Amino acid sequence: MNDRELVAHAAEFRSRAYAPYSGFAVGAALLARSGKIYGGVNVENASYPVGICAERAAIAAAVTAGEREFEALAVIADSPAPCAPCGMCRQVLVEFPIARVILANTAGDLRVLTPAELLPHAFGAAALP
Repeated sequence: MNDRELVAHAAEFRSRAYAPYSGFAVGAALLARSGKIYGGVNVENASYPVGICAERAAIAAAVTAGEREFEALAVIADSPAPCAPCGMCRQVLVEFPIARVILANTAGDLRVLTPAELLPHAFGAAALP
């Protein structure tokens, strides 16, 4: 699957986002090594800190289904530049082997990075006693 096809899946998932407070709908599509695509959307809450981001929702769905290895994650929003994951999502991304993260906006702009490029010097299992 090419990057634009995965972004199209993320855009489809984005239409299901629950963002009544910010109006900033985000969709994510996670391609597992198995070939299956898992979707995620941001889900806001009136108690702002308890919302969940689309990227973490997609990873949670995949992990729940038993997946642990991923080829790519596409993230899309209606933003001026390609939508980048927040810090919490970046930390979760480095936990799993993901070859590339495709950042996109609804204007069709793309940027492809690795999780390590998104979060250099990440905290990981090696730092634990």
